[in-house]
Amino acid sequence: MKRILIAGALSLMCVAGAAGAQQETSPSAAEIVAARQASFALSTAALGTIKTVLDSGRPIDGLAFTAGGLNRWATALPTMFPAGTGPDAIPSTKAKPEVWSDRAGFEAKAADYQAATARLRDAVAAGDTAAANEAWLATRATCGSCHDAYRS
Repeated sequence: MKRILIAGALSLMCVAGAAGAQQETSPSAAEIVAARQASFALSTAALGTIKTVLDSGRPIDGLAFTAGGLNRWATALPTMFPAGTGPDAIPSTKAKPEVWSDRAGFEAKAADYQAATARLRDAVAAGDTAAANEAWLATRATCGSCHDAYRS
């Protein structure tokens, strides 16, 4: 019985030690900028893939994952611009200071992009090529309008 108690106590100490060794760390500003730049590159690739299939006349049912991923990115996009990740802190960012000084305008454009990607996702899911083409154009337009205002 004494051995069981000692083994149990040692096990608890090991678990407590392991839990204490795991520290939560927040990503640095440079890591956040790198993540958002990579996400924008993937977004561009997704838009290009969707356009290629739409222009080819092939069935669009294989685009559901890509269109859904684009919409998930659009939903998360505003969170990728926290304070301290602008050009004053990270010179390699292409984000203009207006992302932070005109946050309401930035978030409104991001919401437009998210809504457009949702329409694209839904049109693809429905297999409606004509609606997907229209939604792709709207997605591209909202993407570009944000770049015009908030990207250097």
